[in-house]
Amino acid sequence: MSEGLRERKKRQTRQRISEVAVGLFVARGFDHVTIAEVAEAAEVSVNTVYNYFPAKEDLVLPPEEASPDRLAGIVRGRAPGQSAAGAVLARLREEVRGRERTVGLTPGFGPVLEMMRAAPTLAARLEDLGRQMTEALAGELAAESGAAPDDPLVRVMAWHIGCLHALIYAEIGRRTTAGERPEAIAGAVLELLDVVEGVLGERVLAYAVREG
Repeated sequence: MSEGLRERKKRQTRQRISEVAVGLFVARGFDHVTIAEVAEAAEVSVNTVYNYFPAKEDLVLPPEEASPDRLAGIVRGRAPGQSAAGAVLARLREEVRGRERTVGLTPGFGPVLEMMRAAPTLAARLEDLGRQMTEALAGELAAESGAAPDDPLVRVMAWHIGCLHALIYAEIGRRTTAGERPEAIAGAVLELLDVVEGVLGERVLAYAVREG
């Protein structure tokens, strides 16, 4: 179904507000910019900003992009014959090769990352997001297997997958902060993913293979 005029205008407004806000945050610091200033710069009302972004942090980390369901969603949508860890590794490789915004490999992301790390509420949200992703993944794996959510094997497997996911983001962040270009970072991270896969072991890589 094609996007209607109303939906397109809403999407464009949302994108403009977010881009204006991030630009202001990078220039002046997250904590030094008010929602009123974002609204004025984006030429919308304060209520309009809050309609699209209920919390100030959502302007930088919108829930649809920084979702606690990310890992569970990847595993839920895996193809027949693919394991839980295999699905996450495949998605990360795809995003890194495409230098996607999801993994922070777009040009100019360095200043945005520095701004996020300098803002305590954003740094705390990022840290909590990783925990929520792992918990949601454990819930998904438990539901699929019929195990209890606190089953030790489910929790350990979710932890392994959550850690490999966090490692890739940490490596991208480290290299971005060091000033490396996205294409160089992508190459190095793809090599790291190969190493990660080799270290995980068959027990993790063969866990929760989706039946055909």
